[in-house]
Amino acid sequence: MTQNGNFKRRVRTRAAKTGESYTAALRHIHQTLPDEPTIRSLRLAVAQTSLFNDPRDISALRASGAEMRHLMREAHKAGARLLHFPEGTTCWPHKRIMSEVGPAEIGPSDWTRFEWGALREELETTKRLAGELKLWTIFGSVHQLTSPHRPHNSLYVISDRGELVTRYDERLLSNTKISFMYSPGKIPVTFEVDGLRFGCALGMEAHYPEIFTEYERLDVDCVLFSTAGESPSPSNAPAFAAEVLGHAASNTYWVSFSTLAPQSTVAPSGIAAPDGQWAAQCPMNGLPAIAVADIRTDPEHPARPWRRKARGDLYKPHQITSDPRSEDRNLF
Repeated sequence: MTQNGNFKRRVRTRAAKTGESYTAALRHIHQTLPDEPTIRSLRLAVAQTSLFNDPRDISALRASGAEMRHLMREAHKAGARLLHFPEGTTCWPHKRIMSEVGPAEIGPSDWTRFEWGALREELETTKRLAGELKLWTIFGSVHQLTSPHRPHNSLYVISDRGELVTRYDERLLSNTKISFMYSPGKIPVTFEVDGLRFGCALGMEAHYPEIFTEYERLDVDCVLFSTAGESPSPSNAPAFAAEVLGHAASNTYWVSFSTLAPQSTVAPSGIAAPDGQWAAQCPMNGLPAIAVADIRTDPEHPARPWRRKARGDLYKPHQITSDPRSEDRNLF
């Protein structure tokens, strides 16, 4: 049975008029409207994870991977199809730990300090589990590039077959990141799961509405925004959360907000609905957790097509060509 309430009413109205059974009326409407928009849904899980910020510490990298996989199993038990993790899930390298002149002074990062071998082992183990659980898994990680290039701050997209299908690299970096740490990305990234289209955003990109309007033009149904905020301080978390709700409402799509657990005491990870309200949120206790919501498309919702029309040339024919102030004598 379709989830579309309007469609159900149309079926019942026809059945009442014709005396047909509901099933017969449903069959007739499906035959006469073969191009009826399809409502698609998916169970989405969003995570908040512990802060691991020393990439020199192999035991911490192992613990990060183990925590991720524990939450993956929890999401699988909850029936999730996709699990969304925060920025720096595997490790969020601290700028002072990485500084080649630090820790007292922040300078260019020394990426030879990163235990890349341990990270790769954890990534491979996580990929295998995603395939075993049939769970799309999206998580933040540093992506190593060939020296002398700085790495990317990235989101990896692992399919339900355990394959890396795409990667999003943060494009609008903070001053510290672009000055001392990372290479910026260049392009938006989208992918599809069960007919729903997802976009990716990262780091401080919630501050830039152009990132989110770009994804609206790319017809996404949900943007996955991962951030570490200003860990361990949660001072900026409320601003990110407020912006996420605003982007969801103004673009009429879902936004998943995934942040590190220390931020959750003031703004936990959550899933924002297209009406600008939280559909689900993790606990505000500073601990690793997941929250789950069923997200769905609404092809009959008028907001997105109208706003696209309004952003075009809709108003131009109605604009007054002369300066109305020169003609209006009732101004005071």
